[in-house]
Amino acid sequence: MSSGDGQQSQALTKPSFSEVQASALVESVFGLKVSKIQPLPSYDDQNFHVCIARTKVTTDGPNECVLKISNTESSKTPDLIEVQTHIIMFLRAAGFPTASVCRTKGDNVSSLVTVDSGSEVKSYLVRLLTYLPGRPIAEIPIGPQLLYEIGRLAAKLDKTLEKFHHPKLSSLHRENFIWNLKSVPLLEKYLYALGQNRNREIVEQVIQLFKDEVMTSLSHFRE
Repeated sequence: MSSGDGQQSQALTKPSFSEVQASALVESVFGLKVSKIQPLPSYDDQNFHVCIARTKVTTDGPNECVLKISNTESSKTPDLIEVQTHIIMFLRAAGFPTASVCRTKGDNVSSLVTVDSGSEVKSYLVRLLTYLPGRPIAEIPIGPQLLYEIGRLAAKLDKTLEKFHHPKLSSLHRENFIWNLKSVPLLEKYLYALGQNRNREIVEQVIQLFKDEVMTSLSHFRE
């Protein structure tokens, strides 16, 4: 895949809702009135930071939420989105500082919304989660204690998820999914992005080491 192909594919699948359209989604799907909305960074989905207006009907509930609109490709695999959402709920019930899932007016964790642009009809899975204030780790000083806490949390997360069960759990196992750590060799097709960067040789060595040392033993590792 060339860089042009990748950009074109992403452009074809990534949602492009306006703030007005996103506000209308929150109201029609979740029954909540929006007082303020602004876009959040995203990769191939679309996210909005939503401030909820308090009314006589909605006197309780979250004040701030994140509206997540999945891209058209991900929206074709609702089982995967459902499992991801239930994992968030499971972790929150176990005491992790995760978002809460806001249910739709039909008491579901997500909703498939169909949009007719005139030239074509597209469907998007829509979810609403509570907003978690904070700062990305990349923006704060890193020290041994913070790294220890991150590792400790990751280990606790891993142990807790061993107890998670869902009838559609197998949907998480996607072959040739580039974000899967065992798919490191797939990165070879994107080496062009490094150009003649001095790190390219290091990256190539790491990929080769992975193929020689890890891929040959994958069947012996626990997933």
